[in-house]
Amino acid sequence: MEFKLEDSLGFIISKTNTKLKNKLLQRFNEYNVTPEQWSVLNCLWTQEGLTPKELSDMIFKDKPNTNRILEKLETKELIVRKPHPSDRRAFQIFLTNRGWALKDVLIPKAIQSLEEATKGIEKEKVTEMIKLLNQIYDNIS
Repeated sequence: MEFKLEDSLGFIISKTNTKLKNKLLQRFNEYNVTPEQWSVLNCLWTQEGLTPKELSDMIFKDKPNTNRILEKLETKELIVRKPHPSDRRAFQIFLTNRGWALKDVLIPKAIQSLEEATKGIEKEKVTEMIKLLNQIYDNIS
């Protein structure tokens, strides 16, 4: 049986992910935000007060990696941790004014990156691709 790595769906998804992340890194560089930090900010723009555990589940990172991302964001004064009101062992994460200010700058840059990546592909096909990739993810789970 022959197996060509370059024709493997997993390999193609991985190399595409790497390129997308590198493009975001370039676009966000002047704001000193990484794609991983962007994912946390994006979650918090939608819902503040999440715990590190909730964030790690949302961004598909383990808790130690999520905590490192949160530490960097806290150092950059983009987030603050506050004690959880009902669980003394937990913290809730909130955006600072600086964290909120990045929303209007970074979201258009992310959209632009995705538009460039899908240039020449019909919107319906992009929607179908998203649906298919989510189905593959669900099949693996």
